[in-house]
Amino acid sequence: LVGIASSGPHSNGYSLVRRILQRAGNPLHLDLGGVTLADALMEPTRIYVKPVLELLAKHDIHAMAHVTGGALVEKIIRVVPEEFGLEIDASSWPLPPVFDWLQREGAVADAEMWRTFNCGVGFVLVVPQSAVAAVSAGLDAQGLAHRAIGQVVRLPGGAGDGERVHIG
Repeated sequence: LVGIASSGPHSNGYSLVRRILQRAGNPLHLDLGGVTLADALMEPTRIYVKPVLELLAKHDIHAMAHVTGGALVEKIIRVVPEEFGLEIDASSWPLPPVFDWLQREGAVADAEMWRTFNCGVGFVLVVPQSAVAAVSAGLDAQGLAHRAIGQVVRLPGGAGDGERVHIG
């Protein structure tokens, strides 16, 4: 799983964002590493179409997922056959400051963060291990930040949907 960085929350989780902002007293001018909270929350959604089309023309990409509603827990698994699951390593990418603030200020549990927000991963490419370096080089050439964030794994027989995605 190669995760391409998001530009921010994109358009997901704003009901929760509004509740957290209200509880915090709407500190929209708060500095989050050189960017105000307002600017971080309003950063336009990155559009991945052109870069991904370029990658598709050159590389073996098995599946892809735009990390939107349902975020890391529900979106990526939709493109993976039922006999497989996902092992995602949350420590493989840094949690951007806007998400760190939302989690701390809202006392949002990790599981809810992964279900509600992209947490800095806006698009995921499912590629064979042998293609990770080439796909990474293609993303580097396009100036897109990315990380290997996990892998697809074969599940034991009888695993239910709730057991298909492990983030740790």
